[in-house]
Amino acid sequence: MAKCIISGFADEIADQLDRQLATLEKLGVRHIEMRNVNGRNFTDYTPAEAGEIKKQLDAAGVKLSAVGSPLGKIGIRDDFAPHMDKFKRTLELAQLMETGYIRMFSFFIPDGENPDDYKEAVLDRWYRFQEYAKGSGVILLHENEKGIYGDHPGRCRTLLDAMDWDTVRGIFDPANFVQCKADTLEGFDLLQDKTVYMHIKDAVWETGKVVPSGQGDGHLEEILSRLFAGGFEGFLSLEPHLETGDIAVGGPEKFAIAHKALMEILDKLGVEAR
Repeated sequence: MAKCIISGFADEIADQLDRQLATLEKLGVRHIEMRNVNGRNFTDYTPAEAGEIKKQLDAAGVKLSAVGSPLGKIGIRDDFAPHMDKFKRTLELAQLMETGYIRMFSFFIPDGENPDDYKEAVLDRWYRFQEYAKGSGVILLHENEKGIYGDHPGRCRTLLDAMDWDTVRGIFDPANFVQCKADTLEGFDLLQDKTVYMHIKDAVWETGKVVPSGQGDGHLEEILSRLFAGGFEGFLSLEPHLETGDIAVGGPEKFAIAHKALMEILDKLGVEAR
């Protein structure tokens, strides 16, 4: 039987970690992709503060699937030095939290300009990330996202092909590709061998509205079927976005709706989730 591990952005449940954990407990989810916690982005915490969060997670029997960082969500023309410093601090936090992944992006491209014109600048910055992370035990995950260099499958492939597999791999987010008017099935065909982690949300092609899995045009069921047929046993990370279509505290009810929609697909596919 195919298997997977369920995780999610628990900051969409509530700001406070104790309330996040209470909902995850009810749903039987034992992992968090930590983005915001107790009103702050996790990457802004000191190691000492993060250590206290880890104690709370350990007591609840919950682990981090990844640090859901905002790294790479600055303009490609912005000063990189402070961002590299932030990356170094985030890598330290990931090691402290005993997670093997950091979610990252490939820089916002100026409006109206061709992302391909910034290929070398993007790859240079990612190469610096990669070289610093080598040997750390942490994998850097590139996520496709609106407005960045890697917002379409071809450019995601270009970036991932240029990087070292031991240090850099891919996240596949179907809803983000829908919102960028990229065919998710074609994109998955192109990126499956580079994909080790999934973000679970769906979207409607015409409007870009985020909806529960299977209710949009992201072809979630078919993509997951192909994923598991390829031997995948990794993380499916719920990112509901059902409140506003973007990061927002939708509450336990919205998170539960997203969880239920995913579990129905997994049940249909005969996949064991833990």
